[in-house]
Amino acid sequence: MPRYFFNLRHRPGSGGLAADREGDELADVNAARAHALSEARDLIARGRNETIRDWMVCSFEVTDERDKPVLTVPFSDTLPEEGVWD
Repeated sequence: MPRYFFNLRHRPGSGGLAADREGDELADVNAARAHALSEARDLIARGRNETIRDWMVCSFEVTDERDKPVLTVPFSDTLPEEGVWD
């Protein structure tokens, strides 16, 4: 099973990146996206911390075992699309 790394980017373009050194073995890129969204929801639910006050400016930059970028998952993707709750 491939291993994906979920690097946490705070404010894209700012250089603030927390590298995931362990990664997670997941079936495919769709499972990696679902995992990223789940982890983002978990971090948001825990609330603010000293470094990050607004989780909506964060994203996971997911890479594969060769450090190749696979996808970017903005934390804002955890919010429902407009009209979903109408």
